[in-house]
Amino acid sequence: MPSIKIKTMKIGTYSLVLAFNLLLSIHSFCQPTDDDLIRKLEIAEREAILKSDTAQLSKLMSQKIIVQNPENAIVGFGQIMDRIRKGKINYSMFERRIDSISFINGIAVVMGQETLVPQGDTRNAGKTVTRRFTNIWTKENGDWKLTARQATIVSVN
Repeated sequence: MPSIKIKTMKIGTYSLVLAFNLLLSIHSFCQPTDDDLIRKLEIAEREAILKSDTAQLSKLMSQKIIVQNPENAIVGFGQIMDRIRKGKINYSMFERRIDSISFINGIAVVMGQETLVPQGDTRNAGKTVTRRFTNIWTKENGDWKLTARQATIVSVN
């Protein structure tokens, strides 16, 4: 009878290991990857810019953010928020295509193309502006924050 007990224990152990691996796989499958999360944050940041939602942008951006903007000025968090409030960053349309997301030493580097139509007091108002961008995301207290950004205008039509 000991051999039946050993076989039953082996089957039970294998079943337990299989069930554990299955649960682990399901859990991993349901968890968003950093890539998925960065893509969602990119969408949220673009939508917040389009809506001039400084409260949402305050949650998405690092307070230490540094931006080389398309006007060749280096600006920080306060200047960005001020420009949005004053209508200097104001678009009727803003689309973003992500070409690449790379993770390097805990930093997410996003590169792609943006197409936008500025309005109001924004430079090139009423024209379609195409630009290349690089966004840098880092983790602060466990949350991804937009920490650096650079955008270069490639065409204005």
